[in-house]
Amino acid sequence: MKVHILRKFESDVIKLLRSQLDSKIELTFGSDVPSEARCEILVAGRPNRDMISGSPNIRAVIVPYAGVPKDTLELMRDYPQIKLHNLHHNALPTAELAISLLLSAAKLIVPYDQSLRRGDWRPRYQPAKTILLKGKMALVIGYGHIGRHVANYCESLGMHVCCIRRHVNLAHSNQNDGRVYPVEALSTQLPEANALIVTLPLTPETENLIGHEEIAALPDGALVVNVGRGKIINQEALYRGLVDGRLAAAGLDVWYNYPEDEDGRGCTYPADYPFHELDNVVMSPHRGGATRETESLRMTHLAVLLNAAARGESMPNRVDVQAGY
Repeated sequence: MKVHILRKFESDVIKLLRSQLDSKIELTFGSDVPSEARCEILVAGRPNRDMISGSPNIRAVIVPYAGVPKDTLELMRDYPQIKLHNLHHNALPTAELAISLLLSAAKLIVPYDQSLRRGDWRPRYQPAKTILLKGKMALVIGYGHIGRHVANYCESLGMHVCCIRRHVNLAHSNQNDGRVYPVEALSTQLPEANALIVTLPLTPETENLIGHEEIAALPDGALVVNVGRGKIINQEALYRGLVDGRLAAAGLDVWYNYPEDEDGRGCTYPADYPFHELDNVVMSPHRGGATRETESLRMTHLAVLLNAAARGESMPNRVDVQAGY
């Protein structure tokens, strides 16, 4: 089985991948898909139309990360005979960051750290503003690979957990020990949520899913964590909730504005509102899945998909190109 990987990885990473692959799998690498390779599986985040149409033997495309770019989804809708898959190697690191942001926001770690670096001990002697998480309700919106880990971590902290998932059998809405509910239950669960944690992909249905009305529905002093995509939460609603004290704090790894080029990497604010001026926001530059182990995890997860294909089995992580995830 011939597999072409559009991106050229470091030699040690490639060696790790090869060590886990079935001997039937032949790999090629590079920015062009070689026609002589008669590529059957293409590993690429953003393939172009020439790559797909010029390789008639392609039966599957694997996006080597979680989430699928919008232009890739649009392209693959024109090739329904080709299956689209992605990887979820970042699920554990991203879930760990979500919990880190939750704890940092609840305990005001960043402003206390900054004060003490200035020699300022006064926060120690002021009325406590931090939040005890044990016994509180965490509402996890999105119950995929990341959301499941987040829910388990929250339970290990002693929190009660409720999860919202799009595909839930309405006749059995309380699945998995009663913590999974359909999207229709969101409005009834928000008033109970002391912590709202978003792990959803961005689709037309999820954009601005959390707006002014939803923020207002949260109990006073709620926490918000977003490791899904920025635009799932309306940025004005989030900012206003943090400024007026409706929300206690937020931990954000995903944003609304990103650098357009390399020059912009040092001078681009991540939102249209000045979140960076707020002490009750923990900011992270969309690095949820990035750890020292990320590339080895990527290769291990990629090997699982490729080995399944080599054995004639269905590859996991099939993407619904119409739904967008």
